[in-house]
Amino acid sequence: MASTKQRIRRLVDQLESAYGSPRFIPRFEPLEELISCILSQHTADANSFPTFTRLRERFPEWEQIASLTHHELADVIRKAGLANQKAKSIIAVLKEIKNRFGDYTLEPLREMKMEDARKWLLSLPGVGPKTAAIVLCFSFGMPAIPVDTHVFRVSWRLGLIDKKIGESKAHGALEAAVPEDLAFRFHTALIQHGRQTCKAPKPNCEQCVVRRGCRFYRDHWPSSSKKVNISA
Repeated sequence: MASTKQRIRRLVDQLESAYGSPRFIPRFEPLEELISCILSQHTADANSFPTFTRLRERFPEWEQIASLTHHELADVIRKAGLANQKAKSIIAVLKEIKNRFGDYTLEPLREMKMEDARKWLLSLPGVGPKTAAIVLCFSFGMPAIPVDTHVFRVSWRLGLIDKKIGESKAHGALEAAVPEDLAFRFHTALIQHGRQTCKAPKPNCEQCVVRRGCRFYRDHWPSSSKKVNISA
């Protein structure tokens, strides 16, 4: 019987055969990734990324942003949603980073062990497990697994985690199960699968390339039935 890690390797290979293999290319430098993530919380990328671009074009130096009042920054990032809350978090984060490191940088985290770097990030205002994992994975290439709604949904449907643990605890559970060298590819493959096939509330099980090993498919598609009767 294949181990969980062997099963996950096979799963990633199957999903990449359907959606392609990603290349790891950092999108931003670490502090930019962090601030971009804070802006993206509870909003669509289509709103948060343009807002982040406008913010950096208007204020290219972090000192300029940290010197704004909450109301001034909120006016600039209004289109990203929850502007007042995010403005307070961004200004507090920048000031805390400058206080701890003496500059607006996260580069010292690169020399830390992943769990130490994670704890450091989680100690910042407005930074939760998903935001910390995104910075660790996408900026530093560490084997952290960001768990968004797609990764969580696909993972519990496949039977890799228990749905009851929730997204926050799913980070640790998946990182324990997924081989370290597959962390980035696993995250990317599950997002693609969640967006294109394993959708909420109705997954397209007939087109799924991994349905034979899927617990959700097995539980909701009896062998005697020709049609799926499912819900998220």
